Amino acid sequence: MSGSRSEVGGRLGTTARAGMERWRDRLALVTGASGGIGAAVARALVQQGLKVVGCARTVGNIEELAAECKSAGYPGTLIPHRCDLSSEEGILSMFSAVRSQHGGVDICINNAGLARPDTLLSGSTSGWKDMFNVNVLALSICTREAYQSMKERKVDDGHIININSMSGHQVSPHSMIHFYSATKYAVTALTEGLRQELREAQTHIRATCISPEVVETQFAFKLHDKDPEKAAATYECIKCLKPEDVAEAVIYVLSTPPHVQIGDIQMRPTEQVI
Repeated sequence: MSGSRSEVGGRLGTTARAGMERWRDRLALVTGASGGIGAAVARALVQQGLKVVGCARTVGNIEELAAECKSAGYPGTLIPHRCDLSSEEGILSMFSAVRSQHGGVDICINNAGLARPDTLLSGSTSGWKDMFNVNVLALSICTREAYQSMKERKVDDGHIININSMSGHQVSPHSMIHFYSATKYAVTALTEGLRQELREAQTHIRATCISPEVVETQFAFKLHDKDPEKAAATYECIKCLKPEDVAEAVIYVLSTPPHVQIGDIQMRPTEQVI
């Protein structure tokens, strides 16, 4: 779980950020909330007084984070929910549970994502499918269900935020992330397509993607699972972004006035060249 309680609390604070008051006591869904960016976003939203459903395949870390938030006296609540996002049935079951227990979703943070070191010339089809299923299909299913949840309750000010990547805006020369990059280019297109469809539906629900570059999480260690030294080097060569930096971007996006739509926030470490 990234970021100490004092570090995050000191940066985001426990008092409501200007513009966040209207979200107090409303429900946000955060996928991939067991660590890294997802955990930082979940904590930040709880600090702002939201009810947050944090989902992941394993919820032990989310349960620990929920206990930390409670003991710290944050005004919101974190509710762990076990969900395998590679299964549509699992996603639909989660939204059904949220509907019956909490009413529905007002904010959907599509954060879950994964990368496999499968190149275009020799990668495994199973690795490609894993990335596509979570990074594209699960995000799209969660988006659809979140919108339907808002529509049936006549929520006209909801927000759908996709945690994208700079890999969705440029193709890296590193072959092992080319297919991953393709899934993130899909997220860029899906977010803009969503914005257009929301306007066609004459709703004020907003759509945003946040595109960070190198964030110090477990991402590289999972990508280079057979070469931990290479993974560690990813984060040692420059001062990387922290999950809390991305969480602060989420809070900023949510705090803007309802007439302001942030399409994309692109974030890089200052020391990064490309």
